[in-house]
Amino acid sequence: MRESIGRFKYKNRREYANYYVQELLNTCGGAVNTWNIDLLIPIPLHKSRRRKRGFNQAELIAKKLGKELGIPVCTDSLLRIKKTSPQKELNDQERRSNLKNAFQVVNNHVKFKRVLLIDDIYTTGSTIDAAAAVLLEHGAEKVYFLSISIGRGY
Repeated sequence: MRESIGRFKYKNRREYANYYVQELLNTCGGAVNTWNIDLLIPIPLHKSRRRKRGFNQAELIAKKLGKELGIPVCTDSLLRIKKTSPQKELNDQERRSNLKNAFQVVNNHVKFKRVLLIDDIYTTGSTIDAAAAVLLEHGAEKVYFLSISIGRGY
């Protein structure tokens, strides 16, 4: 998985998203349907990282997953406003500190009550925790998440 996700993110192998989405549907589709999700939100990249990479891998997954599940995807309600260091280079404590105040909800509200965050890798949960906290502060009642892989914590 490490090599596959590396090629997906850094070698522009966007076609891998189709496989990842099918696997998410096979393993988690039933659970997602029971959550009554209003909106999918991909974990955003900082604009400089997105510009460098050319795309947001979580957004690509979210859009394909949303289409399959019939759930709208919003890519502009949650922003990464802090340019953070890559999480893979940090330990647990550094990851949490790195993401402090990294996300912002646009328009200071969340219209949808049940949100599903989408990311590529879940390692320590720091990214999901930081994004979910901001969404909950701004009106979301429940925040769920899916990732295509679970990494090793430090």
